[in-house]
Order: sequence, then C-alpha cells, then structure tokens
Amino acid sequence: MKFVLASHNKGKLAEMQAILGELGVEVVMPADVGVDIDVEETGTTFAENAGLKAQAIMQASGLPAIADDSGLCVDWLQGAPGIYSARYGGLDSDPERCRLLLGNMRGATNRAAHFHTAIVCAFPNGDTLTAEGDCHGTVAFAPMGDGGFGYDPIFFVPSLRKTFAQLTAEEKNAISHRGNALRSFAAELKTYLENH
Repeated sequence: MKFVLASHNKGKLAEMQAILGELGVEVVMPADVGVDIDVEETGTTFAENAGLKAQAIMQASGLPAIADDSGLCVDWLQGAPGIYSARYGGLDSDPERCRLLLGNMRGATNRAAHFHTAIVCAFPNGDTLTAEGDCHGTVAFAPMGDGGFGYDPIFFVPSLRKTFAQLTAEEKNAISHRGNALRSFAAELKTYLENH
C-alpha cells in the first residue's frame, strides 16, 4: 500500500520508510504523485495542524497521507513556542529562534521543557489514525552540539547529560518525541492494516 508523506523533508521520508517499510508500506513524497500544495497550519494543536496537512494531501493525491507537526513547549514561557516553534518571533533561521528563546529565558527559575509530536494519517475512506509522543528535558543555558536542527542545540536531556544536538541519530531516535510518536503510529497502523 502506498502512503504520501505530507512533507518535502527527505530526512523525515527516510525515517518513515525505515519504520513503516517493515509493514509492507511504501512511503512517497507529494512530488512523487504529482502533488505540489502548501497547507496553512491554522490549527490550535499539533494534532489539528498534522490533520490539516494529512487531509489536504490525501484529497489532492487520492492516497492515504501521513503528516506530523512538532514543537518545543517551555514551561517558563507558558508552553511557547509550541505550535509556533517553526515561526517563533517571526524569525527565519534556527539559530535566531534559539537566541530569542534563550533571551526570553533570562532569569527563568524553571527551565523544564518538552518536545511534542503528533502524527496523523488520513485515509480516502474517511478513517484517521493519530499518534503522539513527547520527550522531556530542560532548556540549556547556551547552544551545545553540531547535530540535529531547530531547537536541538538548546534542548538538554538530563539523563544523558547532552543536548539533542550532541546525540547520535540513533541515540536521538531512541528517546525523541518524533521517534516515540512514530513507533506508536507504526503499531496503530499495523493493527489498522490487519483489520482492513
């Protein structure tokens, strides 16, 4: 069965293919099926935004579509940047967003934070599957590490004493919000496919 990933990110595609390939599922990008649309994220939750993207790609392609939405939620900032993580402060680059967040954390007495991912799969028959995952940590005092992307250099995992940007891809995938959500989604999809 073919699924369309509602993303242009080849890293996400490889991650999906690696985990869902075991289910006999082929995951392709929108361009592979002649779809080129941008979906405005107008939802108020990660799951709503993922659902909007999955529905739009499913309707445009006629195939089941998988979408995700992720973000960093900081306790001191009342959950911000949250669903606005990719556009935090209207800034265009990851380093700028990290600097803004660190500046907004000056004097913070609580540095607790978590990453959250929601994955939604929309089927042409109207069925949907949703899986979510979290990873808890703290906001570092300064960026550390060269790996990853986004807020990875400032998201510190106390149990590993490293930021996400200091972890290998395997270490990160084993504990990350996206890895947790993807494993949960794979289990849900396996059950769904066995019953349909």
